[in-house]
Amino acid sequence: MGYEIRAIDAVVVKELLDGDDAGRAPRVFVAEEAGAPLRCCLTKAEAGERIALLSYAPLRRWAAERGVDPGAYDEQGPIFVHAGDCAGAKPGWPEAHTAHRMLRAYAADGHILEGHYLAAGEDPDAALREVFEDPETAVVHVRAIEFGCFQFEVRRG
Repeated sequence: MGYEIRAIDAVVVKELLDGDDAGRAPRVFVAEEAGAPLRCCLTKAEAGERIALLSYAPLRRWAAERGVDPGAYDEQGPIFVHAGDCAGAKPGWPEAHTAHRMLRAYAADGHILEGHYLAAGEDPDAALREVFEDPETAVVHVRAIEFGCFQFEVRRG
């Protein structure tokens, strides 16, 4: 069974830089130190890079593509993106995301199905195969454990 790891699309990043999903202007700045997790390319920012902190509603945007209402599961949260051009993400599980993560599975109607803990060092392919074994799983959001922040989306391939 195949799946596709998806960073935030460059077109969406440009929209968010004009005004984020909370209706605010993003906070654009030069990273003083390396490490901010960038959702546009699934890498970590380098010191000196121009990045933006903004609010993003991943499930809302996914549901809108399908004409469904995620209801109470709609949420927005902080993310970092490049404030300018970005090369995008490389295929496969991103090297910058080897820490423990939560895989949140959603059904086609935008409602949550389950959460699957992915321990640091655990095989993400095996974990994703397990989550996608449920035929009701339409999309998976990968989240940070520490703050619950959205990291990236995984769709059936």
